[in-house]
Amino acid sequence: MIRRFYNDVTLGAQPGGWQVLLDGRGVKTVGGEPQISPTVALGEVLAAEWRRQGEKIDPASLPLRDMTDYAIDVIAPDPAAKARGLVAYAETDTLCYRADPDAALYARQQEVWEPLLAGFEASHDITFVRVSGVVHRPQPAAALAVLETRLLAFDAFTLAAVETMTTLAASLVTALAALEARGEDEPRALWQAVCLEEEWQADLWGRDWEAEERRARREADFLRACAFARLAGAN
Repeated sequence: MIRRFYNDVTLGAQPGGWQVLLDGRGVKTVGGEPQISPTVALGEVLAAEWRRQGEKIDPASLPLRDMTDYAIDVIAPDPAAKARGLVAYAETDTLCYRADPDAALYARQQEVWEPLLAGFEASHDITFVRVSGVVHRPQPAAALAVLETRLLAFDAFTLAAVETMTTLAASLVTALAALEARGEDEPRALWQAVCLEEEWQADLWGRDWEAEERRARREADFLRACAFARLAGAN
């Protein structure tokens, strides 16, 4: 931690968006670029992170600042490359991989995962291959092409959020479904669905509280990334 070096936190309009000002000086990214938020909504949340700091600055309490830096410094220089890289997650999407059909877990996966996956397929007019076991089977090229087109339409901020959600859930479908969700509770329900196997194992063998805490942190990160995408796209 470092000692707080500013008193006032304001938000200023800049070309291309909004920038947090600490005692009138614009915040920059780790890479030295002006940290410009595309919306006032995201800018206000970034400013709130700085306002909440005490006598010392806790970097861990600035997660949206970090995601903004990542969007600007890492993704913005070549968003198309990031978009195409994310398509690879669809090849091994968690929702497509099921237990053996005679296993009790399979029935539960069909109950929870199949409606989510089928709904996503219907909304995007694509089809995924379901796989029982761990042997990889390629997904249809047409489905991957649709997902790539969808991802290529996103800006750097949205891609940063989608990448975070995808890696946490091991599911591009879940990340995109959360991004497209309308209700406030749906992203949490999607996260809980993708954790079905973890819940199944915990119910079967008992709960490890360290694992539960890790999963709670991952859930918080997933929901924060979803909120980040919505803030970055707000009018």
